[in-house]
Amino acid sequence: MHQRIDNALRALRQDLPSRLDESTVAAACRKVGHSWRKCLLTPCAIIHWFITQVLHGNTALQHISLLADRQFTDAAYCQARSRLPLALFQELLKIIIQALGSDIDITGRWLGHRTFLIDGSSFSMPDTPELQSYFGQPGGQRPGCGFPVAKILALFHAGTGMLLDVLAAPLRTHDMSQIDAIHPLLERDDVLVADRGFCSFVHLALLAARGVHAVFRVHQNQLVDFTPNRPHTAPRQKKAPAGQPRSRWLRRLGEFDQIVEWFKPARRPVWLSEERFRQLPGSLTVRELRYEIGRPGFRTRRVTLVTTLLDFENYTAAALATLYGTRWQVETNLKHLKITMKFDVCKCMTVQGVLKEMTVYAIVYNLVRLVMTEAARSRGVRVERISFIDALRWLCEATGSPKLSQLVVNPERPNRIEPRAVKRRPKEYDRLTKPRKELRKRLLEQYVAA
Repeated sequence: MHQRIDNALRALRQDLPSRLDESTVAAACRKVGHSWRKCLLTPCAIIHWFITQVLHGNTALQHISLLADRQFTDAAYCQARSRLPLALFQELLKIIIQALGSDIDITGRWLGHRTFLIDGSSFSMPDTPELQSYFGQPGGQRPGCGFPVAKILALFHAGTGMLLDVLAAPLRTHDMSQIDAIHPLLERDDVLVADRGFCSFVHLALLAARGVHAVFRVHQNQLVDFTPNRPHTAPRQKKAPAGQPRSRWLRRLGEFDQIVEWFKPARRPVWLSEERFRQLPGSLTVRELRYEIGRPGFRTRRVTLVTTLLDFENYTAAALATLYGTRWQVETNLKHLKITMKFDVCKCMTVQGVLKEMTVYAIVYNLVRLVMTEAARSRGVRVERISFIDALRWLCEATGSPKLSQLVVNPERPNRIEPRAVKRRPKEYDRLTKPRKELRKRLLEQYVAA
């Protein structure tokens, strides 16, 4: 790894640089069945320089040889990188996460539970036939005028902000289609917090089978009525009377807090196999609660939650509302990943290259989060108060024995509000309505005719 980055990581934790040293990378290569020959561009060198490239804002290929202080061409670097299997990058991400396991187990527990945040997003990439065919582009864009877009599903640890896994899929894919790859990362008594896109009977039942608790915002199509002993629609009744919920009322805990029974839907979601759908229970006991948000700047004034945490004495409505309020942190994490680190537009030209680039971004993101965690611990503040971009710069530029005390600590701003508008105007250029090649040809024809 770049010597300055290696020194910076060694100042944080002695064993962390060894997780990416030559012997570890070689062992990971053998584990995934990859062989190589002795040369300048070894797998370890490629991994280290790929990490350095992403750390410097996914800099240009011409910059890599300067950062590495080695003589090699851009084509040689790309070819050597393309020979490394995707499984190697994924294995190294697992190794890094295992090294950070103690922070994930200890930091930021909520009422004794490890807490995780999940959400979906997207990123763009170069307009190549292979990427267009695999990922697709948004509707409404003419052929040759748009860019492929991938959907991602990301799981973050709430206490540290560590990225435990990130998965990419074609644009027209539901977030829940990849959820099976996320669930094995959760342990019994963990708490998963998500927005209403992840709220369904099937998802709650799958988590309950693993002993994992859920705190979700109720989906907009789910009717919630806090009237005691209210009527409900029968489980197999296809058409529900207007305004009548499908859940059965069981117990009242407060004015807007109740225990209800959700019933298994008649239709199987497309992302779940028929066999697994049959194994789900016929009903599930959950808790519904509603609270008001009185702070200015919030678009949502009323939030309705569903959770499998039924003990209202240990898990009060106020505590659950506070926990769900931390869900917004996942939006900030994704913004750091996509905007601060420039992951919103990938540079690789192939599907495998894009997935490798995404995995290296996850590795670098976790290294920056490690810097923030150690700085927060030494300064006695919460990790979210440490400036992400300052930690990123620190990791790039630290030399000798860097001092974490120099990192910027953001002030507490609980009542800060900003308008949802931008001041700087975009450039007033026309949008492409035809492929660039056709427009260039037309300009040349006009020039010759003139």
